[in-house]
Formats: sequence, C-alpha cells, structure tokens
Amino acid sequence: MLTNFLSRLLRMVIVMFGISVITFLIFFATPGSDPAARIAGRNAAPETIAAVRHDFGLDRPLYVQYALMMDRLFITRDLTSFANRGQKIVPTIVSAAPATLSLVAGAAILWMALGAMTGIIAAAFRNRLPDKILMGASMMAVAMPVFWVGEMINLVTQSRLHDTWAFSWVPPLGYVPFTSDPAGWFLALVFPWICLALLYIGLYGRMLRTGIIETYQEDYIRTARSKGLSARRVLLKHATRTAIIPIVIMFGMDFGVLVGGAAVLTEVVFGINGVGRLTYQALKALDLPMIMATVLYASFFVVVANAIVDVLCVMIDPRMRRK
Repeated sequence: MLTNFLSRLLRMVIVMFGISVITFLIFFATPGSDPAARIAGRNAAPETIAAVRHDFGLDRPLYVQYALMMDRLFITRDLTSFANRGQKIVPTIVSAAPATLSLVAGAAILWMALGAMTGIIAAAFRNRLPDKILMGASMMAVAMPVFWVGEMINLVTQSRLHDTWAFSWVPPLGYVPFTSDPAGWFLALVFPWICLALLYIGLYGRMLRTGIIETYQEDYIRTARSKGLSARRVLLKHATRTAIIPIVIMFGMDFGVLVGGAAVLTEVVFGINGVGRLTYQALKALDLPMIMATVLYASFFVVVANAIVDVLCVMIDPRMRRK
C-alpha cells in the first residue's frame, strides 16, 4: 500500500513538472512572441523594451528564466502581474480560490446526489413513465447553456420577481465569505449552485442509468437474482456499485477542471470573483504570469482529483486493487 502511494505521488510530481515546463514554453518561448514588448506596452521605445527585458530576466537563457519564474511563483511568492504592476500573483489566486471552491463544492454535492438519484430511479423504471420523464428532463438540462440559465435565473430573482415573497431573500450578485457571514454565504450561492449543477445532473443521471442497465446483463447479477435477493438489493448493492465507478472517475475530472477555473461562465454571470473570472481577466490583458499561474493551479487540482478518484475506485470495487 505504501509503495502504491509513493508511486502515485511520484507520478503526480512528474506530471506537475511536465505541465509547468510546457506552460512556461508556450507563454515565454513561442516564436514571434516577445513578453517584454507586451509588458512595455504599445509603441514602446526599443530602449524601454530592453530595460523591461533586463528587469524581468527575459534576456537570460530559457532554463534560467524557468528557474527564476518557478522560484518567484512557489518559493519567494513575489511574482507580480505584468498587466497590473505591484499585484502579486500568488496572494491574488489564494484570495480568489475560496469563492471557486465554495461554488464548485456546493454544486458537486447537488449534481452527485441528484444525478445518482435520477439514474437509479430511471433504471429501476426502465422504459416506463418515470424513466421517460427523468430522461427528458435530463436532456433538457444538458442542452441548456450555463450562461443562459444563469441569466434567466438573474432575470427572475434579481429583477422581475425580486420584490415578491418568493425571491425577496435573494441577496445581490457577488460572493460573501463564509467566515464573515455563513448565512449570507449560503444564500448568495444557492442559485449559482443550481445553475452550475444542472448540466451535470442530467449528464450523470443518463450515464448512470445506462451503466446500471448494462450491468444487469452481467452473470453475477443473474446469480444474485437466482439466490433470491430482492430487486432493490440487486439494484443498489450490486448493479449500482459497479455502474457508479465510471461516474466517480468522471466526477474527479469535472471537479478538478471546474475548481481550476472552468466555472468561469457561472462566476461571470453571478459576479463571483473566483479563479475562473481571474483567468478570464488575465487572458483579456495577456497577463502571462497570471495565466501561467492559474494554469498550474488548475493542473494541480486535476492531478490531485484524479489521484483521489483512483483511491475511491479501489474502495468501491476491490477487484481494481489487482490492476
């Protein structure tokens, strides 16, 4: 077990190192790209560009530039933004991370619970009315764009019906830190959670239904039935336990990517200053250090989420321990 853990940890470190090198080369070693010219601004004099290149160490070999960038990003943590002089990268990302984590974690609880419920109920009533209703609703949820759903929610809760008894409790758009006001934190995130979770509820529900139906064709399911086990026990203990493994794997990928900034549309629509919105603003300004830092931040969560998912899959299905 310890050897397996150390092996996974080593792979994580290697993957993170590879991602950092590739990200650095894309942003700082692309032919025709001159970061110093971007920092200096348009129509800057050659002397100004040369001074900027020297100040930021961009006139040194690539491996030295990489080492300096990683040192300033992870060790000294004094790397500053190219677009906003004086803005430190790491503290900015750290301050934005709780908003994104709160948004994604709450939405993940919703989509896993409701997605699992949708898939199990639909599989139990296969080709009957509950199945058709749930699969139709799931298809609608998958088809609706996140930004459109968010705008419709805001139109109803923030404008048209905000003064009615049903939505008068909805706070203004934005994020409220949990440490300062737990109740305000919850109320501010209720509709962003719903908006972000809708797509995944439909997607996970449909996938779980398909997996359970396919699992019913396995020999061990027939054996369990022949032993006289109830249909409910066969569904929940045997079929669902096997069918949920691909869902757990996909959840790890989705959660890591969303925490890494892929929830940008939800953050922008609901005015949440998270990592996704921070990355979006950095891309508009071509702020290379900020972009590189947020990419590394996102890759870290994806790698860690996948490692956790591997452990969960082994706990769910002990047969995977031999793989």
